[in-house]
Amino acid sequence: MSSTRRSFISKKAAQFSESVIREMTRLAQRHQAVNLAQGFPDFPAPTALKEAAKRAIDGDKNQYAITWGAKAFRDALAKKHERASGIAIDPERELTVCCGSTEAMISALLATVDPGEEVIVFEPWYENYGPDAILSGATPVYVKLRPPASPGADWSYDSDELRAAFSPRTKGIIVNTPHNPTGKVFTRAELLEIGALCQEFDALLFTDEIYEHIVYDGAEHVYPMTLPGLRERTVMISGLSKTFSVTGWRIGYAIAPPDITAAIRKVHDFLTVGAPAPLQEGAVAALELEQSYYDKLKTEYQRRRDLFLPLIMQAGFVPSAPRGAYYVMAEYPDVGIKDDVEFTRFLIEKIGVAVVPASSFYRPGDAEAKRRIRFCYPKKDETLLEAGRRLQTLRGP
Repeated sequence: MSSTRRSFISKKAAQFSESVIREMTRLAQRHQAVNLAQGFPDFPAPTALKEAAKRAIDGDKNQYAITWGAKAFRDALAKKHERASGIAIDPERELTVCCGSTEAMISALLATVDPGEEVIVFEPWYENYGPDAILSGATPVYVKLRPPASPGADWSYDSDELRAAFSPRTKGIIVNTPHNPTGKVFTRAELLEIGALCQEFDALLFTDEIYEHIVYDGAEHVYPMTLPGLRERTVMISGLSKTFSVTGWRIGYAIAPPDITAAIRKVHDFLTVGAPAPLQEGAVAALELEQSYYDKLKTEYQRRRDLFLPLIMQAGFVPSAPRGAYYVMAEYPDVGIKDDVEFTRFLIEKIGVAVVPASSFYRPGDAEAKRRIRFCYPKKDETLLEAGRRLQTLRGP
């Protein structure tokens, strides 16, 4: 018998690390730091949702729902989606409710991508996308988003670089709009360009639209599936977490053409069986809220952004103002630390504010990442002000 022990770790799992974002939350708790790392609110969810969920539990909606989603929730979601996008979907054949948008994305990729195929991802990316591509057997191909060249400009990609990323091996491209971590909102013209390439190369468009209702400064969230030629090749991922401040409920969903939905439902069934039944029933109340809720949501998040940006600028950070979602990418001040991971740990342990190192969103060794960190601001005013007070100590007494 050989004395050499075989590795019990798969080659897939060896290609990525645990979530840096969630690690920062654990460090924040350990050091009692203000948590501006992980994107969850510290203020209450709407009362209507909580009361509806309580009624569902008291009404014994505590057993398995239909695997791909409780009918009442799917019906309400289809109506809400049509109000928001103008596109009617069939809740019986085009909608899968999952355990958060995170599970919806990996279910969609596992259902559609074969080993040896490629999935295009914009860099920086939400940290799950790379591992998702690897777990589904795909090779990720990266297209760079470049920081704003001037104040007021947005992050942008090079059209030639984007075209060069497509090939006969391309199965799809992931577009997150509004974008985490940069706050970029992809324009109609950009989405039309991406959509044209998807049609030319017969590729799928996977869209992560979890921040669809959080946009600022008059920016418009364009639903890619509404654009010419994209209805039949778009897999839309979204969920309730960000819009309704219920990140712990884990209710996400995928909207896709019927044949793709059938495949997603099979994968979803054997991954998690189903999302929490009473919370789906309770979430119907969220989907029935009036347009005034969404208007207030945008107004409040823009107010938080406008409160927060001056606080970090006064502490020496150089941010790029987001146009959507609730994150800020910022260059950090010179305190003698040249590495974003080292700076992040210094900020948590010595200053008492938790953020995420930008390298979590880039390939290893990227020089751009080493200069930046990511803040999030879905927090109470007093939380943001306290973080600002602590960050001021970076400038010295």
